[in-house]
Amino acid sequence: MSLAVSYAPHRFSIAPMMDWTDRRCRAFHRSLTRRALVYTEMVTAQAVAHGDVAYLLGFDPAEQPVALQLGGSDPALLASAARIGGEMGYSEINLNVGCPSDRVQSGRFGACLMREPSLVAECVASMAAATKVPVTVKCRIGVDDQAPDVALFDLVDACAAAGVATFVVHARKAWLKGLSPKENRDIPPLDYPLVYRLKRERPDLTIVINGGISSLDEVEAHLRHVDGVMMGRSAYHEPALLRAVDQRIFGEATEDTDLFQALARYRPYMAAQLEAGVNLNAMTRHMLGLFHGWPGARTWRRMLTVDAAALGAGLEVLDRAVEAVLSAQDRLRA
Repeated sequence: MSLAVSYAPHRFSIAPMMDWTDRRCRAFHRSLTRRALVYTEMVTAQAVAHGDVAYLLGFDPAEQPVALQLGGSDPALLASAARIGGEMGYSEINLNVGCPSDRVQSGRFGACLMREPSLVAECVASMAAATKVPVTVKCRIGVDDQAPDVALFDLVDACAAAGVATFVVHARKAWLKGLSPKENRDIPPLDYPLVYRLKRERPDLTIVINGGISSLDEVEAHLRHVDGVMMGRSAYHEPALLRAVDQRIFGEATEDTDLFQALARYRPYMAAQLEAGVNLNAMTRHMLGLFHGWPGARTWRRMLTVDAAALGAGLEVLDRAVEAVLSAQDRLRA
């Protein structure tokens, strides 16, 4: 089946991941794909209200399209954070209704809000009233003993009535009692057909599927049933797969991005960050999997982990690591 050309940003997105998808990671991913929608790590509305906004929410315009993900359950605080995010130039404001961590539960936000669809609807209505930027929701299919075919539809319908048109659905339950956040990413079974059903029965909504998706072949298969696909850990650990996104998923008449050209595009950003006092390993830590499966990949990872952490490390470390990969390629061809 041929996939039509599409510029809808949700067609392919990279999931918000705590401690991973910071601004340096997003800039790196942007060097590999122009079209994919990227997300910030979740930022709590409370932090935005009381913290350093420039530090928490700052981003480079080159990251666009980039969405801000917020966490919280106070409509007024979320509205204020959404307004600030919109004013700062984010292309979307997303409410997290899927994170299962204990810290998130104790703050009454994340996946535990699946039990309170009316409160979530109140939150997104307040957010939408505070900004012209689209407000979206990322959720699970349910938590604990909820029936997913009831919990998911109740949440979506409540939020849709409040004006939300786009939902990112992690196709797993979250077990808030008995499973760790890490276990909640893998142990609850995936229910892709339920998300497909949501799209069939709510055709006017934009439905994006998330959870356990590790290849572009899988992305293309899901796109036959839903509007978009969100990929998380696979995109982070093996970022080279992103180089084919613009052509395969968005139908652009371009060749796959060359990995060395992508590094060349990222290099000026790295230089500017170094000049601003950012440590090299704050950037290279997101690049470790770029040459996964290539000869020289182990040397690449070691240099970007060990050498990049040295005091005063600069772009010469990246140059040496690139040379190590190229040399390994030459030896393979010899």
